[in-house]
Amino acid sequence: MSESTTCSALNLQAARQINEAARKDPGSPFAGKFVGLVDGQVVAAGDDPDDVVERLRQIEPDPSRTFCFEAGLDYDRVEDIWALR
Repeated sequence: MSESTTCSALNLQAARQINEAARKDPGSPFAGKFVGLVDGQVVAAGDDPDDVVERLRQIEPDPSRTFCFEAGLDYDRVEDIWALR
């Protein structure tokens, strides 16, 4: 397995655990926050995704080792968009 694949797997596993905890407990420290991961470790969290992404770039210049998501959302739910305004 390549290093980037390993990093992606670590990030995805950590994101799933954090998201599940945030969905079960809305009082979780990450619930409703954007979370930035590097190699499966939380390195940034906040209300503004741009701030979290900027922090990720400062910490790890290789984007294949990073991951950012909003904790507490149902990512399995499909939403149809019928029209754009």
